[in-house]
Amino acid sequence: MAERVSRLSTEKAVVIFTRSQCPMCHTVLSLFSELSVYAAVHELDKDPRGRDMERELARRLGRAPPVPAVFVGGKLIGSTDMIMSLHLSGKLVPMLKAAGAIWL
Repeated sequence: MAERVSRLSTEKAVVIFTRSQCPMCHTVLSLFSELSVYAAVHELDKDPRGRDMERELARRLGRAPPVPAVFVGGKLIGSTDMIMSLHLSGKLVPMLKAAGAIWL
C-alpha cells in the first residue's frame, strides 16, 4: 500500500487524501480552492483500498485519523494544522508556487 500512496501522491502538484464527511478535510479543500489550486483529491472512504491507505497515511503522519493528508510536490506536508500554520505564516503560497500548483 505504501507504493500506491507514493504513486498517487505524485500525480499532481497538490494531492489531498480525505474522507467525504470530514469537516477538517472540507476546510483544507476550501483553502486550496480559494488559492485556485486544482488538487487531486482521493476520498478514502469511497476507495475499496481506502482503509489500507488510511493505515499507511497514519503511519507516515504518526497520528490518526490521518485525513486530510496533503502532499505538495510529492512531499507529505501534513494535515490541517500544518497547512493552516504554513498559510498563516505566509509560507504556503511560495511552496505551492515552487511546486507549480499556482502561477500568480
